[in-house]
Amino acid sequence: MSDLIKNASDRLRELIMESLGILVAEGAVPAAEIPAFAVEIPADKSHGDFASNVAMVSARSFKMPPRKIAELIVGKISLDGTEFERAEIAGPGFINFFLGRKWFSDVVEDVLRENDNYGKTDYGKGKRILVEFVSANPTGPMHIGNARGGAIGDCLTSVLQWAGYYAEREFYVNDAGNQIEKFGKSLSLRYMQICSPEGLEIMKSSSDTETVCREIYGEDGNSESFPMPEDTYRGQDIIEHVKNYYDEFGTGLTEVTEEERRKALVDYALPKNISGLERDLKKYRIVYDNWFRESRLHESGETMRIVDKLRETGHTYEQDGATWFRATDFGVDKDFVLVRANGIPTYVVPDIAYHYDKLVTRGFDKAINVLGADHHGYVPRLKAALTALGVDADKLDVVLMQMVRLVRQGEVVKLSKRSGKAITLVTLLDEIPIDAARFYFNLREANSQFEFDLDLAVEKSSQNPVYYVQYAHARICSLIANLAAEGIEIPEKANLSLLDNPREIELIRHIASLPSEIVLAAKNYDPAKLTKYVVDLATLFHRFYDSCSVKNAENAELRDARIMLCSAVRIAIRNVLAMLKIDCPEKM
Repeated sequence: MSDLIKNASDRLRELIMESLGILVAEGAVPAAEIPAFAVEIPADKSHGDFASNVAMVSARSFKMPPRKIAELIVGKISLDGTEFERAEIAGPGFINFFLGRKWFSDVVEDVLRENDNYGKTDYGKGKRILVEFVSANPTGPMHIGNARGGAIGDCLTSVLQWAGYYAEREFYVNDAGNQIEKFGKSLSLRYMQICSPEGLEIMKSSSDTETVCREIYGEDGNSESFPMPEDTYRGQDIIEHVKNYYDEFGTGLTEVTEEERRKALVDYALPKNISGLERDLKKYRIVYDNWFRESRLHESGETMRIVDKLRETGHTYEQDGATWFRATDFGVDKDFVLVRANGIPTYVVPDIAYHYDKLVTRGFDKAINVLGADHHGYVPRLKAALTALGVDADKLDVVLMQMVRLVRQGEVVKLSKRSGKAITLVTLLDEIPIDAARFYFNLREANSQFEFDLDLAVEKSSQNPVYYVQYAHARICSLIANLAAEGIEIPEKANLSLLDNPREIELIRHIASLPSEIVLAAKNYDPAKLTKYVVDLATLFHRFYDSCSVKNAENAELRDARIMLCSAVRIAIRNVLAMLKIDCPEKM
């Protein structure tokens, strides 16, 4: 696995240090400490392939003008036998370095040799990372926020794996606590509505589920006999569960206690919901390594053991019968309750226990959570509790995700959570291709808001970024197939030094940056860097293809070199789309 840009950057840093060593030995500059200096790729490539500010930052140490230092370094630096052909001084003392032609040939050869593995690095050194994302409430269907979180979390995990980490995907199933109580209450009320004399009469008179539901529950989802309070779920999924239960088992639950009825209905509906979550996520091309249930923490006693650990270390106190955590000792704005006066732990306790399990019990080097932006106040409390438990809170990183606005025909699509008419993940995927959903939700950084244009997502034009990228791949495949039909195959060797057109150089330079972009995306937890990279790659390829003929090149040698370049572009596009789990069609 190679990263020719990183290798060149590292080599350049060594060459600069060697030249400074010579200058110190000769007495041309004093033996002073050399400040940290940058070796970077300039935005304007006419300024070189790499640039360094070493002369600028060393001026104070050497008590010498930066340009003079730059002249001394350039005078002593030896580029013979390296990737670089020359160095130039710019402005007050910046040094620009230009790569030789062989480096660009090496890039194409490297891509073709590494093929499906091109872009992978060992940057992460196999460190173990657990990425938790979506973890949608299992009491109902997944919404648009889950759709964005799913695409970001899944693609981030792939990016981490390509960057050399051992990364796993995990879904945390909230199958205990207040939301399950609310779920049971909602199911019970809907069931009793069906089983009321009015409901049973309506059930007998019609077999059409929609008509039955409307007549029993009314247009507002309510009924006179069993009204639905504000703190209940009113979605269509709740109605379908109780209707299905009634169809299978009848009215038997009307004869049991409210507690027994709720338990029976939850035991019936919850597994179906969890199974539905798994099914819908698989449709979205997300397959988890682990489904971790909150109930497991309660059943094993881990939830209350966490409270005991915090008590033992003196980080709690009792007030009004409740157990409080001294969060203010750890920089949080206020203390918070761990266990209520009735002995029931608050929702944050199992969350603390869960993260303790991730980082201590299972020993992951890092835990990454992809959460909605509304969790920003929750994160410091969680980290404070982990610190109190002796866990390095820096091992927990959180990607806060802004909501996305859906737009159709220039108008924002209105979502209504209370009426149960919100666009869900499933209904979204019925409207737009999965490729478009996964690509679009990774077009921007997680913490940025953006509008998802539903019309553009299905448009087959260059305005649609995922179509534009896929078309570049298909265009290359078509070119290679057409050449093969004429007896011209992808050559094993070619004179790649002939690729010296500015469009070719620009394209090769961008291909070479893929490993570095993957590492940067992994460091910043930002898969959007890869969607930007591949859109830019497609743009550069289309420009090259429209100005540099492949089939009708000036001679066979140049044609073969360009065929190899096209093949390298195809590999780079395919590998990025594979990382994002997006199809790579050969024909469009």
